[in-house]
Order: sequence, then C-alpha cells, then structure tokens
Amino acid sequence: MAPTFVSQFFNSIADTGRELLDLRGGKKRSHSIEGLCRDLLTQKGEASGMALAREVVEAWNVLIDEEKLNFFKFLSEEMAPDQKKIEKAVATYHKEPSADNYRLLADAIEAPRQELMRRINFAPGGTAAIVAMRKFLVGLLRKKPELKAVDSDLQHLLSSWFNRGFLSLERISWRTPAVVLEKLIEYEAVHEIEGWDDLRRRLDKDRRCFAFFHPALPDEPLIFVEVALVKGLASAIPPLLSREGERGDPTKADTAIFYSISNCQDGLKGISFGNFLIKQVVAELSAELPNLRHFATLSPIPGFLRWLTGVKGAVAGMHFKDVNAVRKAISDPDWPNKPEVVEDIREPLEHLCAHYLINEKSGERPLDPVTRFHLGNGARLEQLNWLGDTSPNGLAQSAGLLVNYYYSLKDIEKNHEAYANERKVVASSALQSLAKAAKK
Repeated sequence: MAPTFVSQFFNSIADTGRELLDLRGGKKRSHSIEGLCRDLLTQKGEASGMALAREVVEAWNVLIDEEKLNFFKFLSEEMAPDQKKIEKAVATYHKEPSADNYRLLADAIEAPRQELMRRINFAPGGTAAIVAMRKFLVGLLRKKPELKAVDSDLQHLLSSWFNRGFLSLERISWRTPAVVLEKLIEYEAVHEIEGWDDLRRRLDKDRRCFAFFHPALPDEPLIFVEVALVKGLASAIPPLLSREGERGDPTKADTAIFYSISNCQDGLKGISFGNFLIKQVVAELSAELPNLRHFATLSPIPGFLRWLTGVKGAVAGMHFKDVNAVRKAISDPDWPNKPEVVEDIREPLEHLCAHYLINEKSGERPLDPVTRFHLGNGARLEQLNWLGDTSPNGLAQSAGLLVNYYYSLKDIEKNHEAYANERKVVASSALQSLAKAAKK
C-alpha cells in the first residue's frame, strides 16, 4: 500500500538527519548494526537520531541468522544494566529514600537496551522491526536461555506499546484490501484457509471476521476471530467450513459461533489480545444483530491426546486396561470409519475428555491452554461434541472431539472473577456429570 502521510513525514525528518550527520563529519562512522546502536544511544538531536534509527532498521533487515544471534549477544552483554551503578543506587536509596534517589535507582536498574529500542521505534518501520527481532529471539530461547533477560525487556516494551488502548477493532470483509486478506490466509492457525474461494465463504453474509490492528502496523492483523451466524449451538466444523452449504440469513440467526481465533504475530507472544477481542466482538455483534441471543465457541482441545498418550496407570476412575484399550483403538488412523469401534470407545473417551478439561491441572490452572483462555475470559465449559472435527489435525489433537465454551452475557464477569480469584472451572451440569462418571 502507499506510504501514509505520517510515514512520509518521518522519512523526511530522517533524510534531514542523514544530511546533518554527513555534514557533521568527524570520526569515521560504523556501519555494523552494533556500531549504529552505540551511535544512536549517544545522539541527542531528533532528526539525526531518527536517521540513525532508520539505519539500524535497514541493517537488521539484511542480517543473516548468525549475525542476528551476534546482535542479541551484544544486547545481552553490552546493553545490560551496570551492576556497580545498581549497587551504588541501592545504597544511596537505603540511606535516603527520596523521590530523586528512587529515580536514580530506577534508571540504574533499567537496561540500556530498553532505551535503545525506544529510539529504534522512532524510525519508519521501527515497530515492525522490533516485533521481527522478538520473533527471531523467541525462536532462540530454548537453545540460548542466557538471552531470556533480553526477551523480558522486549516483551515489557511491547506490552506497553500494544496496550489495548492503542488497538482498533475492524471488521474484515471481501472489500478489505487484498494485502490484509492475504494475511488471513497466511496466519489462519486453527482451520487452514484453502485459497480465495474458501476465504470468500468465510466472509459471506452469514459469517463475520474481526481483527485487532495497531496504528504502527496498519496492514498487519494482530489477532482475528472468525464467526458463523447460525441457529442453535454448532457441534461440528465441516458444516461451518463447507463452501457448498446454503447461506443463512444473519437477521434470523440466534447464535454466534466463534470457530477460529488466530494470533498472527509470533513477535508478540505472551501479550494477550484475545480476552478483549471476544468481549468487544460480542458487543459489536449484539449492536448489529439484536436477534442474536447466544454466543459460544466451537473450539479444539489441543492438549487432550497428548495428555492421554502420556497417562500411566489408572486415571479418572478408569482401570489402566480400559484406558489402554481406548488408546489402542484410536491409534488406528481409520477408527472413525469403523462403527463398532466408534460405538465401543465413545463413552469412555468422552469421560476421559471431560475429566481432562475439568480436573487435570497445571499448578492451579486447567492443563488445556484453550480452556485456560476461555475460562479466563468469563466463558463456561458447555458441551462436548463427538467427532466434531475429523480432519487429520482434529484427530491428532483430540480424537475428533470439540468443545463449546458458552459466553453468557449476564455471567461473563462473574465467571471471570470465579476463575481469576478461585481458579474455579465453570462447567455445565452435563460436562460435570461426564467428569464425575469418569471418576467412578
């Protein structure tokens, strides 16, 4: 897309700064990204600082992976807090805990790399570059845990810059610019979009799609949700994704089904937008279509089969032989096409899944990440859906099971508080009965 007026304006300032730097002459300037960063931290002029920030962004964009790793080592070592300054500031504050000494302590504790990133952010394309930096860094952390402090600083800054107050919710339609529509196809993480015809169906009159955008990344959705407007609680994915089915009348629908939520930016990992997204989309849909009475998801259970595979011995009141029999049955890739197998394992598999969703925990929170997300937003576990997703991914994640999380407008805040304060798993009586049956 054409550059915005603001980006053109910032580029003109950077151009002026570049001319000033060239006229100033003096010592030979570094062209390495590390050298540019050192120069950037010492600059006081706005135009020259923006020029250097732009050069840092340009330098980052052409680095190979090994050079990027070296850059993060530079941030970790040379741009770390000065321990001696911290100790001196702590001693001074203990001696006299004044506001001035508190500020000196805060300045000493903050790593210079945070100020560096703030200055880089002034460059045209600076925000996108920093998000890209963190995306690369996140992929390094498992092998390079010594870089976690750098990641923590980047996440801290990005959490502030991508605060909900800076984000705008926009409806995505077939009239949305193609550059954004292409991103939906690329970023869809739950149910793959198979080209433009598939996308057109997902944006039809009985469908809705909403996304959060940030002003610094106008063509980059941060997170988006796909919604089907239907009658009744949807229990399976294929009818929602079918391109051949009859288009419904949105003014006659009574239920909004959130069937896919995709985070788009790996560089913003750990920064949550989904809780705001769900609630705001519910408000938008309620205002547009007052006929809607129910709001629910049709969600995957991504951790279920992984948990079931790792279970050792008896679980949920089931003898280990029965658990093993279920595991053996679903290890056959063709089991959903064998009616006798389907009939035999449905009851025990649903029991195990209900137990997993309600009772299995990581610390005090539900083991399943999608459950944690929706309960944290104020939903309740509503209904298990047998063979709701028989795609290869659906079978691999949860043996084809899907779950509805129900958003009751009058109970959202109450459910959220119960989960936040008591870690209470709010579930329908049907699911609670399934989980109790599994305990027998």
